[in-house]
Amino acid sequence: MRLILAPMEGVMDHIMRDLLTRIGGYDRCVTEFVRVSREKLPPRVFYRACPELRHGGKTPAGTPVYVQLLGGIPDCMARNAQVLENLKPQGIDLNFGCPSKVVNNSDGGSILLREPQRVHDIVKAVRTAVSTHIPVTAKIRLGFDDGSLFEDIVLGVEAAGATELCIHARTKQHGYKPPAYWSEIGKVKPKLRIPVIANGEIWSAENALQAQADSGCQDLMLGRSALSFPDLARVIKAQHHGETYTPMTWDEILPIVLEYAHSFEERAPVRASGYIKQWFTYLYRQYPEAESTFQQIKSMKLPSEIRAHIGKNA
Repeated sequence: MRLILAPMEGVMDHIMRDLLTRIGGYDRCVTEFVRVSREKLPPRVFYRACPELRHGGKTPAGTPVYVQLLGGIPDCMARNAQVLENLKPQGIDLNFGCPSKVVNNSDGGSILLREPQRVHDIVKAVRTAVSTHIPVTAKIRLGFDDGSLFEDIVLGVEAAGATELCIHARTKQHGYKPPAYWSEIGKVKPKLRIPVIANGEIWSAENALQAQADSGCQDLMLGRSALSFPDLARVIKAQHHGETYTPMTWDEILPIVLEYAHSFEERAPVRASGYIKQWFTYLYRQYPEAESTFQQIKSMKLPSEIRAHIGKNA
C-alpha cells in the first residue's frame, strides 16, 4: 500500500510537508494548488509553491512531491505544465476537487466535474504537453451536485492518459461533512486499469482498513487526519505489515509543533500566529492536551509569545 499526503490549501506548505514526512510513513506529497489562468507563469511561482523543486522535487526526508495545478482552460494548463516540466518535478497533479466557492466561481476545482468532457480535455492537454516519464495524476470528487456523472468523469480521466486517479469520496455539495462514501469508489474501480487512491474521513487505522475494503483501493490519501494525528501514516503502515508501533505521545508531538512555530515565525511573522493556532485546532481531535493549550494561546497576538508558551511545556 501507499499513503499520500493531501494538498490542503493554506495548510500543507513545504514546512508542514517537511515535518510530517520526517515523522514518516508517506510515499508521496502533493503541493497546495498553483492557480493557472491565461498567462504563462514564471518559474518563481512554482518554486514558491514547491521549494523542493530546488532539491530534486523531494522533501528533506526524501519523499517525492508532485506539484498541483488548478485551472479550467486546457491549453493554458498545458503551457504551464511545460514550464513546470523544465523545473524537473517528480510529477504533476491536476485539481478537480477543490470545493471552495471562490475557486469554483473562477472556473476551477470541483465545478469542472459538471462537465466530464472538460475534465478529460484538461488531463489530455497536460498529458500530451509533457514528457511521458513525468506522471500526470488527477484528484476529483464523486461529482458536483451528485454522483450522476461520476463514472463518466473517471473513465474520461483514464482515457485522457492520467497516470493515477485520487478520489475524494464525497461530492462538492457534501463538502467535508461525514461520512465519506468509499463504496462509491468501489463501484467504478473495477472498470479502471490505472491505480486509484481513496481519500476522505480516514482518521484511524481502522478507518483505513474500512476505506480499503469499501473502495477496493490499497492506496490512500490522508489530509486533515495527518494534521490531527501526525504519525497516523506510520500507524497505518505498521498495521498493514503486522508490526507493532506505539503512536507518539503529546510530549513527543510538542517539540515538532514548536519547530513548526519557529519556522513559520521566521518565514511569515504576520501570519504565523494564525497558522500555529490553526494546527492546534486539528491536534486536539487526537490529543486532549492540545485543546487546553489552545485555550491558553488563542488570545495571544505575537507568535513569539505563543512559541514561548508552547516551549514551557515542551
